[in-house]
Amino acid sequence: MKRFILTGAPGSGKTVLLRQLELEGFGVVEEAATDLIALKQASGVPEPWTNPAFLDEIASLQKLRQLRAAHLPDAIQFHDRSALCTAALAAYLGFPVSDALDREIERIKNEGIFEGRILFIRNLGFIVNTEARRISFEDTLRFERIHEETYHRLGFEIAYVEPGSVAERVAAIRRIAESSP
Repeated sequence: MKRFILTGAPGSGKTVLLRQLELEGFGVVEEAATDLIALKQASGVPEPWTNPAFLDEIASLQKLRQLRAAHLPDAIQFHDRSALCTAALAAYLGFPVSDALDREIERIKNEGIFEGRILFIRNLGFIVNTEARRISFEDTLRFERIHEETYHRLGFEIAYVEPGSVAERVAAIRRIAESSP
């Protein structure tokens, strides 16, 4: 089984691309952070990302979702973000990487959970904010750079998926994934 990480700046279209890949029969694993933000906000915590412990909660849910998906028969799976993205979020927020997050990153690397080539979805040139996504376009660009630096530093190759229509971007993702050894 090949597991690919889809990552990129907030608002780059990852979720839409995942939905299309799912419709085309690929296995997909949802992002943890957005779901946890919605849950925390519904529980009365307006900005859960301001608590450093929130990063461990994200990594824990990401791991749980990855482990649940590990037994599925999909030849190719696409994961919306990973614990490596959570490390990028820590850097963006100015928080240290916790021991738990560091252990999860080491597990991912040591066990070869994901392909060594990640799919980096480029920003669309604008941002549309939501309750869970409250970020300026300038900050989105900074977050995008931090993601790139984090994946490079951790030894991953980046395959860029440039802006375009959903069909064009999904075709690019399929080409990259299906040509990967």
